[in-house]
Amino acid sequence: MTSSGEAPTGYRQHPVSFVRRSGRMSEAQQRAWNEVSPRMLIPVERDAASTSIRADSTIDPAAVWGRTAPLIVEIGSGQGHAIVHAATGQPGAHFLAVEVFRAGLARTMLDADRANLDNLRLVEGNAPEVLEHLLPSASVDELWIFFPDPWHKKKHAKRRLVTAEFAALAASVLRPSGVLRLATDWQDYADQMVSVLDAAPGFTRAFDGDWAPRFDGRVLTAFERKGTRAGREIRDLTYRRSA
Repeated sequence: MTSSGEAPTGYRQHPVSFVRRSGRMSEAQQRAWNEVSPRMLIPVERDAASTSIRADSTIDPAAVWGRTAPLIVEIGSGQGHAIVHAATGQPGAHFLAVEVFRAGLARTMLDADRANLDNLRLVEGNAPEVLEHLLPSASVDELWIFFPDPWHKKKHAKRRLVTAEFAALAASVLRPSGVLRLATDWQDYADQMVSVLDAAPGFTRAFDGDWAPRFDGRVLTAFERKGTRAGREIRDLTYRRSA
């Protein structure tokens, strides 16, 4: 087993929802990674792959943040625009950004440090493994998945994040009455999300009609602007964890 500072050489046996590329970090991002990550990045034990999470690596959120407060987790936090904005506006809550791309994590830390945030932490890890191995059962108040990779080619659809298996993991970490929020600009993925979550044990719809209203806590990001410019409808969904 290896720590987050080492590079495992093994491979997963199952497909993941991302292709990890080695994007170059700017000088400011590299400085943020070097100087801020010891304070903001949660160290994790690795399994075979470089973004894997070793089983039995569960954290204690109260110990990580130094207090007890509601926990909001964003999966695929990208450059961190949404979660930094949210953490700035809700200092009484804990926020956790989950991302596999190091340059995005570095940008998030850079912006969070400039905003003097002390309620935001980050994890470099594969989201399903973070839910399964790192987060305690029933510890999350809200789970956000905004504009996940649509993998729109039919041959790549198996890589999509939102599946029945993922829904079970999401249900396991959400508290009773906890909220799962999703957004996508790809209609067929939105349809898949509805199909999966309507059938998932432990979830009930928290919206009327076909789609949820836009979550007003989601800052407008480049992904959403890009989808809108391309003429795609933005689809929001909100599900509640059954008691």
